[in-house]
Amino acid sequence: MVAFSGGVDSSLLLWLLCKKCGTYGTTVHAVTLHTTLHPAAELDITRAAAKEAGATHKIIYVDELKKAGIEDNPKDRCYRCKKYMFTRVQEEAERLGIHTVIEGTNLDDTREYRPGIQALKELGIKSPLVEAGFTKADVRRLAKELGISTAEKPSTPCLATRFPYDTHLTYEEMQKVDAMEQSIRAMGFYNVRTRVHGNLVRIEVDKKDIPMLLERSEEVVKQVKEEGYVYVTIDMEGFRSGSQDVLLHDLQQKG
Repeated sequence: MVAFSGGVDSSLLLWLLCKKCGTYGTTVHAVTLHTTLHPAAELDITRAAAKEAGATHKIIYVDELKKAGIEDNPKDRCYRCKKYMFTRVQEEAERLGIHTVIEGTNLDDTREYRPGIQALKELGIKSPLVEAGFTKADVRRLAKELGISTAEKPSTPCLATRFPYDTHLTYEEMQKVDAMEQSIRAMGFYNVRTRVHGNLVRIEVDKKDIPMLLERSEEVVKQVKEEGYVYVTIDMEGFRSGSQDVLLHDLQQKG
C-alpha cells in the first residue's frame, strides 16, 4: 500500500510500483488522507494521478487538527500529525490484509526539520526513495522522463506551515491562506506561500519572480486585504521551504 498525497514523490513511487506489480497481476492500493489542512484543489489532482498510475485508490476523510492534538501548532506538530495519519493508513492496510505501507519521503526531506520522519520510523513505514538515495531533483527528473503528469507540480505542504509555532490554528484562517495562494498562483507564479504573522501576511515567491510580484502588487494587496489582513509584505529572500522553522533552529542552538 502507498500512502498517496498526489505530489511528485508519491506519484513516482506509485507509478513504479504499479508498473512492476502489474506484470504479476498484483493490485496496488493507494490511500489518500484528505484534510482541510491541505489546499482544496489537491484532491482532484490526487484522483487523476492515482488513475494515471493504475492503482486502486481510496480517500479517507480525517480531522487531524483536533484528533492529532495540533490545534495550537506545537513545535512537534509534524510528528503528531504523521503519527495520527499513518496510524489511519495502517488500519486500512490491516483491513485489506496488506502488511507493508510505503510513502514518498525523499533524501532532501531528511536534511530539513521534519519530525514526522521519526513517526514513520516508529510505525515501521518504509521510505523507498530515501533508501535509494533519491533527491527531489532525481525524483522530478525520472518522473519527467516517464511522462508522469505531476513531474513539475510544486510542493504543497499542509497549510499549518504558514503560521508560526504556538499559534492557535483554525480552519477559517487556513482557508484564507488557501484562497490567497490560489489567487496569487493564478497570476502566473509557481511557488507561492502566504505566511501569516498576526495581521501581517509575508508573501514568498521564487526569487526570480519577485519583480513580477511587485508589478502585480495592487492585485496582490487587494486579494490579501479581502481576506481581512492589514499589512502585506514581500519576503526578499524569496520562496524557501520551512521558513517558519528559522526561529525554532535559533532556539535549539541557544538551548
